[in-house]
Amino acid sequence: MKLIIISGRSGSGKTTCLHLFEDLGYYCVDNIPASLLDALATRLSAESLKLEKVAVSIDARNLSEDIKQFPEIYGRLEASAIRGQIIFLDADDNILIKRFSETRRKHPLSSEHLGLMEAITYEKELLAPIAALADLTLNTNDLSIHQLRDIIKNRIAENDQPGLALQFQSFGFKHGIPVDADMVFDARCLPNPHWIEELRPFTGSEKPVVDYLEAQPEVNEMYDDIRRFLERWLPCFQSHNRSYITVAIGCTGGRHRSVYLCEKLRQHFVACGYNAQVRHKELA
Repeated sequence: MKLIIISGRSGSGKTTCLHLFEDLGYYCVDNIPASLLDALATRLSAESLKLEKVAVSIDARNLSEDIKQFPEIYGRLEASAIRGQIIFLDADDNILIKRFSETRRKHPLSSEHLGLMEAITYEKELLAPIAALADLTLNTNDLSIHQLRDIIKNRIAENDQPGLALQFQSFGFKHGIPVDADMVFDARCLPNPHWIEELRPFTGSEKPVVDYLEAQPEVNEMYDDIRRFLERWLPCFQSHNRSYITVAIGCTGGRHRSVYLCEKLRQHFVACGYNAQVRHKELA
């Protein structure tokens, strides 16, 4: 049985994520008590039911003692035949405050003694034992509901390939470094097609820019260096049970050099047998 555990701070997109799995045919349970997780998993994987795909959410509405014991509970699942994966969603404090203000929803931990900011801070501390075990952590600051659904769908929900899932993400430094990146490479030192007027309208995945960048020795050298680095260290990450790695490559605007390198690296690692995908943050 494949078991997806969704957690994260309130307002980060957990409900959207759980609804996606429900739409994709998963048996879903919202806010299950953490102490009942292994019992539920055992029951749903029994011969009489044989459910193959289950998604549950565990959040701050749980008893704090249950959340503290989550690592031990999850460890028992890992020792069984159940394939568990944890998705942890989060956002910056100011973004969460804005979302609660816009929707006028009450934070589940807020009370007459605990204001919104204090509740958001306490929730992060409370969920730390789950966040520490997450296979995939996503910051949803800049993601729309549709973008979040697409990311989860492409990376997890419809991906049953074993092994490490590798995502190359291009971005522009002037827009900020992606907070969910595991590795970041800086391509701003490379020749910039932006300063060539006839190339400016194209992106790094289109032939005029591709032809230009492939003719630059420095571009090929950086590609080879990043490729060799990843070939050397990805097996090490995989051996330590990492399920997802996001490699972010940035240039100034995130439209040319970083896009080209991400596309080329994805093609190489797909050919090597990896489940490699690409996301262009500034082209979305």
